[in-house]
Amino acid sequence: MSQKPTVSPLALPHLKELHAYQPGFQPKEEGWVKLNTNENPYPPSPCVEEAIRATMGDTIRLYPDPTSSELREEIASLHGLRSENVIVGNGSDDILNLLTRAFSTLSETAGFTSPSYSLYPVLCGIQNSGTIQIPFSRSMALPIADIESCDANILFLTSPNAPTGVGFSNDVLRSVLRGFKGIVVVDEAYADFAKENAIELLEVSPNLVITRTLSKSYALAGLRVGYGLAASDIVEALDRVRDSYNVNRLSQAGGLAAVRDRSYMKAIVQKICRTRDFYFEELKSLGWFTYESQANMLFAEPMNARGEVGPEVALGLFEYLKSKKILVRYFPGHALTASFLRISVGDEDQMLKLSETIEQWLKNA
Repeated sequence: MSQKPTVSPLALPHLKELHAYQPGFQPKEEGWVKLNTNENPYPPSPCVEEAIRATMGDTIRLYPDPTSSELREEIASLHGLRSENVIVGNGSDDILNLLTRAFSTLSETAGFTSPSYSLYPVLCGIQNSGTIQIPFSRSMALPIADIESCDANILFLTSPNAPTGVGFSNDVLRSVLRGFKGIVVVDEAYADFAKENAIELLEVSPNLVITRTLSKSYALAGLRVGYGLAASDIVEALDRVRDSYNVNRLSQAGGLAAVRDRSYMKAIVQKICRTRDFYFEELKSLGWFTYESQANMLFAEPMNARGEVGPEVALGLFEYLKSKKILVRYFPGHALTASFLRISVGDEDQMLKLSETIEQWLKNA
């Protein structure tokens, strides 16, 4: 019988208490309806494959452009910025990691709202940073007063929020940026699905960093391309702690092609948003409390046929769906999430199968 691996006694002491980030379950066999990791259900722009094929060949033996300069310039142009305001990473997780390295220590603490992206405390744990959690209430209104009084050097704020999909207006974010004295990271992984984004705030907020990913709206989760937008002095700090070759040649080529074909991305996003809004209304019609989402997911509190809600009901539906080879996400570790399931928005066939399976559960549970 195999034993659970133990941490080397030579490892730094704080790592022995660290719990690694747990991604959503990735099935190995075919036949699953995968609605648990907020991946795009549609393929990326055909230009991406063309660009990657064109990059294949003898150049693979050479190191990639260390600063992803061409992609950096394209992203700067897209957002009306200069390339010195852009940093490209191995997914936006890479940028979040660099921010943690550059701006947090045991004494220079990092703050984050809760619930939110569960990678934040892991990155802080790796860095051995002090942390401050700022709790949401069920309303998911941003706790501005608590943020302003938070004595942290850097604040991570996901907008739209994960896992709920709730978006925060720029007026609300302006209040945060005025009241918080440190670096404010607005993690916009889902911004292309939202009503507005914080790009316009960069001009008037030197303490703002925006992180983006090409994994969701551009359907490039497998290539791992993300970027950060900020004042040039912040980007310079991040460049100093960045791995020299943090984005490979194929990812740079694919990412560049995807960003250039923005019309394709917008058409796919519109399709996903239509599907999201349709099933938001369907879940509401079941009597389920569901947050109005500005992302590519729905966060719903299941109610069984007896009108019961709670962690046992949510877990029961989670397990029932899994038995039917449908994957969604369950977060039992937080009081505000334990009664909910997060459902990634799939294509029409996937969502129809989910809907029919929920109907079966309601009849049988």
